[in-house]
Amino acid sequence: MFCNQCEQTAKGTGCTAIGVCGKNEAVSGLEDLLTHAVQGLCLVATAGRKVGIVDNGVDRFTCEAIFSCLTNVDFDPSRFEVLIRKTVELRESLKKKVLAAGGKIDSPALAATFIPAGNLPGLEAQGAALNFINTLDANPDLQSLKQITMYGLRGLAAYADHAAILGKEDDAVYAYIHEAMGELTRKDLGLDQLVGLALKCGEVNLKAMELLDAGNTTTYGHPVPTPVPLGHIPGKCILVTGHDLKDLAMLLEQTKGKGINIYTHGEMLPCHGYPELKKYPHFYGHFGTAWQNQQKEMPEFPGAILFTTNCIQKPKDSYKDNVFTTGLVGWPDVAHIGANKNFSPVINRALALPGFTDTLDKDSVLVGFARNTVLGVADKVIAAVKAKAIRHFFLVGGCDGAKPGRNYYTELVEQIPADCMVLTLACGKFRFFDKKLGDIGGIPRLLDVGQCNDAYSAIQIAVALAGAFECGVNDLPLSLVLSWYEQKAVVILLTLLSLGIKNIRLGPTLPAFITPNVLDVLVKNFAIKPVTTPAEDLKAILG
Repeated sequence: MFCNQCEQTAKGTGCTAIGVCGKNEAVSGLEDLLTHAVQGLCLVATAGRKVGIVDNGVDRFTCEAIFSCLTNVDFDPSRFEVLIRKTVELRESLKKKVLAAGGKIDSPALAATFIPAGNLPGLEAQGAALNFINTLDANPDLQSLKQITMYGLRGLAAYADHAAILGKEDDAVYAYIHEAMGELTRKDLGLDQLVGLALKCGEVNLKAMELLDAGNTTTYGHPVPTPVPLGHIPGKCILVTGHDLKDLAMLLEQTKGKGINIYTHGEMLPCHGYPELKKYPHFYGHFGTAWQNQQKEMPEFPGAILFTTNCIQKPKDSYKDNVFTTGLVGWPDVAHIGANKNFSPVINRALALPGFTDTLDKDSVLVGFARNTVLGVADKVIAAVKAKAIRHFFLVGGCDGAKPGRNYYTELVEQIPADCMVLTLACGKFRFFDKKLGDIGGIPRLLDVGQCNDAYSAIQIAVALAGAFECGVNDLPLSLVLSWYEQKAVVILLTLLSLGIKNIRLGPTLPAFITPNVLDVLVKNFAIKPVTTPAEDLKAILG
């Protein structure tokens, strides 16, 4: 196997025996084989669009299949077998329709004619023999750019899938995903073409995040400032982690009146700010802090645990019986809630477990500072900037992870001067989300914008401020200091670059799949910088 798609990849170069995330060689090969098969489906889908053949079922499935290969989503070989076979079935069915409409599939790529082995061991052998990553391109710089786009596509597919679940779709998003996956099979693309393909991924992702934002806010309302308890109260309990608001909403509805309190974990923390979710009285608080503590803390939770999307390494055997997954998430021997979304197994398990027997008050944190809330006080913010009460804005956010070095983000926020505001989003905030930073003129200095996809809100806030000050975003007293772990962070970075945003600081380490020459392009064109130390970076930013 070879995998270097996440920040924690072994030795900073690539996992070759077993993934740091816990996936084994078989799963890694199956992910590669599924990606290869999806490329073939995408070549046919792109040819179909040229003759008016568009299949929404293929569009949706494509996103689900690509999303399944994102870090920490699916570790179950049997599920990959189903996906691979369905991919080829859809390809062949769609191919007949395209040819009948006068279209043609003239790509020489092997993905367009790939035939899966007859059993799972055979598929695993095909995946291993594929050597997918290392054969993307003979030129290491072009391979690097293809990897950037491919990993960006995994993040984009995730956001598109989340949005579609809430009824928000745009054919242009699907068309780009099909086109880009097909383009990655070509061996005749140069550096400029591949840079353009990557930046286009970021541009399309902005649309996908806009769709997801619309799905969340039209369904559950715009987030409002809300204090969220960090302790617990006596009673049966269920912990929900991941990203999926709809699953949480259905669980809240199905647990009404059952004496079960619902707690969030990880990226589900911002859900407490949505009016249509916070209205449930048994939606209590948040459990767990930073990513590196999850493996230690999760077994201590005395109730059932529901995983809705990628968020953690495989659960330990000691508490696997208490874990349930939904959507695309899959692990061997872990119960999965089907498409009917009947959460009875989760509810019954929670009722059978002891739950909390005491009260623990660990204070609270504020959430709900998405664009509507922040722009609602924009006049006060602008006045504070003009009065020099606010000197600078920092957006500190992104992914969290377990590898050493992420204490940088805690120390940075602690050292940011008291006349500066800190906006944050995604699970990276768990390095400092409970810090008491006070306020400036009644506005909290630490503003939780939301989940990783709420980068859309952060962008809208920045654009609005730039408009108010009659300047470009790059001219604002704003610095972006981002942490990355997996492929959603990759596509958000591409989105920021597609908007022309410069001087982004990225850490805790740079991606292993970016070669020195590609990094040089990013530095020259976008002034991307690796983080150094909090003191040095603050001195460089603030002078």
